[in-house]
Amino acid sequence: MREEEWNREYPRRVAEEQAGAPDAHRPPAAQTQAEPAPVGFTYYVGRGILVPLARLIYRPRIEGRGNIPRTGKVIFASNHLSFIDSLVIPMFSPRPVYFLAKSSYFDGTGVKGWLSRHFFTAIGATPVERGAGQAALDALDQQRRILHSGRAIALYPEGTRSLDGRLYKGRTGVAFLALEESAQVVPVGIIGTNEAMPVGAKYPKRHPRVIVRYGEPIDLSHLGAANSGRARRLATDEIMAAIHALSGQELAGTYNESPASNPVERLKQVLPHERR
Repeated sequence: MREEEWNREYPRRVAEEQAGAPDAHRPPAAQTQAEPAPVGFTYYVGRGILVPLARLIYRPRIEGRGNIPRTGKVIFASNHLSFIDSLVIPMFSPRPVYFLAKSSYFDGTGVKGWLSRHFFTAIGATPVERGAGQAALDALDQQRRILHSGRAIALYPEGTRSLDGRLYKGRTGVAFLALEESAQVVPVGIIGTNEAMPVGAKYPKRHPRVIVRYGEPIDLSHLGAANSGRARRLATDEIMAAIHALSGQELAGTYNESPASNPVERLKQVLPHERR
């Protein structure tokens, strides 16, 4: 599914679902996918072990925990520098935070598979099939279901990790979810994780000290409805400005996109279009 089709398709599917209309284009499995289960025993035991251990070894500096709403729909919108960003955000939050992780982390066999499955469950991860087209739509649907149940999720508006440490322009998917579900957005600024665990590293280093800053929650409802492209863009820019204020990163002024593989893809990146 092409990106411009994806941008049209998801709002249409949400509208049909709210109206109670079946979506003939979706496979039955996607229509009946169960809501992710609430965190349970493994999550709380894991936090009881991992959080004190991480504090002892890595001495992270956590700021703004009091800004996090203890109940209700919340999206943690963060900059993204390293794999461990998805660990530090939920580990040091006073409430459970869900994020999507590759389903392969949960499907392994033997002792390694058991450890991987329980580790990711312990930090609030939910499995998802990665990919474009239908897989991307299903992932967004899954995030919306989690929010709809009054829980919190963590997302990266940049879309992928920043390899040069700069803060890239935000994509509008986070804003769409926030506006659609009337969720508060807690901006997060993470500093130092790209040095603590660079791309390719197997384990995090003890230095430098990682800093996690939770900002004040943002209510975006005054900007308009989720089906308004202008509202999504304004909401995204407000979220990114808050993240920038917390992280202090240099602004890239462009989207964090993979190099175009052919002239058509290069043209699509240059032409104005909404990035989700």
